[in-house]
Amino acid sequence: MAMAALRREGRRLLLSPTVPNPSPAAATARSSVVPPPEMAPLGARSISTQVVRTRMKSVKNIQKITKAMKMVAASKLRAVQTRTENSRGLWQPFTALLGDAPSVDVKKNVIVTITSDKGLCGGINSTSVKVSRALHKLTSGPEKESKYVVLGEKGKVQLVRDSRNSIEMTVSELQKNPINYTQIAVLADDILKNVEYDALRVIFNKFQSVISFKPTMVTILSPEVAEKESEAGGKVGDLDSYEIEGGETKAEILQNLAEFQFSCVLYNGALENACSELGARMSAMDSSSRNAGDMLDRLTLTYNRTRQASITTELIEIISGASALEG
Repeated sequence: MAMAALRREGRRLLLSPTVPNPSPAAATARSSVVPPPEMAPLGARSISTQVVRTRMKSVKNIQKITKAMKMVAASKLRAVQTRTENSRGLWQPFTALLGDAPSVDVKKNVIVTITSDKGLCGGINSTSVKVSRALHKLTSGPEKESKYVVLGEKGKVQLVRDSRNSIEMTVSELQKNPINYTQIAVLADDILKNVEYDALRVIFNKFQSVISFKPTMVTILSPEVAEKESEAGGKVGDLDSYEIEGGETKAEILQNLAEFQFSCVLYNGALENACSELGARMSAMDSSSRNAGDMLDRLTLTYNRTRQASITTELIEIISGASALEG
């Protein structure tokens, strides 16, 4: 009975050109046939297909960018990886000759943190900064001084927040051009001239594979501290077994070795960190591309459901109108 009354009321509404004062039953029938847009419930049926299409287009553009960035990082990685592997042989003989003393206790520590200038490479820069902060806390004290030398814009941005007064020197755009030893040697000489130190601690990410890198610290002692370690029976004492030519003293030899060791370690650290950055960026962009693909699938499903819901609503209105006319 109620359905028959509703059909009769709907037929009367469709046949009347104007209805000045519709009855409550007519208003109910009209609202049941054509719900106003502002009263539609929230959910898939109230989403505009235009909004979904716009979102799908933006996600596709982001996916194109991430895929392009992955390809660029992959093309650069191989060349940098070869140079990185060749540079490892520069500073490793110094470790065999002078040793590596990460636990040496000195008054003036300089922490050289190597980071990247660009982001979108995972947690590679955060890892170096965390290690640097932990080392700064260990080497600081009432009679000790610990300073930062930061290479890379991302490391500087993070360390400036809580260690602004401890930053002695910053260097940006190190990787703007391909890294070469001449560039790094000039930078190392500039650091040694402007910073007083007893121990230089270089922190960088050592490249292991495309998806793996290892935070590494290399310690370079000043000639004075190295001489004291030699007298105390440290690794530097092995220099006494070598014959020194040219009339140079042991102190001069240690001074030259310290400068050359620092430039070689800095060169290898910059290449290792650049290689790790490219590998991390490849992995990050691959994950971003896959996430964009998953989001695009969900948006496509939402779009199809919304379009199907609008078509179903139009069919229901047509069938209801036809049924009302048949009466």
